[in-house]
Amino acid sequence: MAKEMVKGSIVALVTPFNQDGSVNYDKLGELIEYHVANKTDGIVLLGTTGESPTLTFEEEEKMLEYSVKKADGRIYMIAGSGSNCSRTAIERSHAYSRTGVDAILVITPYYNRTNTSGMIKHFEACADASAVPVIMYNVPGRTGCSISEEAVAALCKHPNIRAIKEASGNIGYLCKVAKYLSDDFVMYSGNDDMIVPTLSMGGIGVISVWANIMPQTSHKLVMDYLNGDVESARKLQTRYLDLINDLFLETNPIPVKAAMNYLGFGVGPCRMPLDEMSAGPKAKLIAEIDRLKAEIK
Repeated sequence: MAKEMVKGSIVALVTPFNQDGSVNYDKLGELIEYHVANKTDGIVLLGTTGESPTLTFEEEEKMLEYSVKKADGRIYMIAGSGSNCSRTAIERSHAYSRTGVDAILVITPYYNRTNTSGMIKHFEACADASAVPVIMYNVPGRTGCSISEEAVAALCKHPNIRAIKEASGNIGYLCKVAKYLSDDFVMYSGNDDMIVPTLSMGGIGVISVWANIMPQTSHKLVMDYLNGDVESARKLQTRYLDLINDLFLETNPIPVKAAMNYLGFGVGPCRMPLDEMSAGPKAKLIAEIDRLKAEIK
């Protein structure tokens, strides 16, 4: 049996920027230390929440080098290496998997949406190129395509494809994927509003936007469920559901960066085309943060 994948709450980390738009490495280091100290089980760098489409290859490589050195083995590290160009995804998967990270996250090939055989070949090629386990990322609301059940059935057999981040929001699809879970192929929730449903179908954790501001609570929710306290996990899921939903009032990561800046994290602006959060949605988000402020840590 292959090495066990990480369980628990994995934060989809924002990329902090200076006001001039450059990557703020000092703040990135502070965020890594914050999550190490606050029970986060893993960090995803260069994901959707990290605004990876706006980062250059040089910035990505520098961020990975910096972050792996900063983490120094204290927390599980995952690097996003996907692309809608298979050649690019293969090259990134090869390179990023050798930076010291523990796994890579590979998104479905978006925009030029492929068929089932192309989807299988795309992920197999990335997995063959990678020196660490691959987590497939299914998020059809962003990519316009999904990993079919047929593709999951084939890909879960690849020795280096070890997990799926399931973010379709479709409970029916989630249940179909659950048929293929094993000790060697696991599932993470990609939706903060569906952590408990995912765990109930055999998932082992969440890759979370919410954990950027409530890492201890996100960790507790997952671990309570996995340790048998389903009622505690259910109560945490429902108690913070309004806040979780408000973190998606506009395109992620616009709201979570607004929340973090309001809470004093100082992560800076988003890069264009993402803009500052609109006044109405921002007021709603801030009101919910204020309601829960004593619990947000």
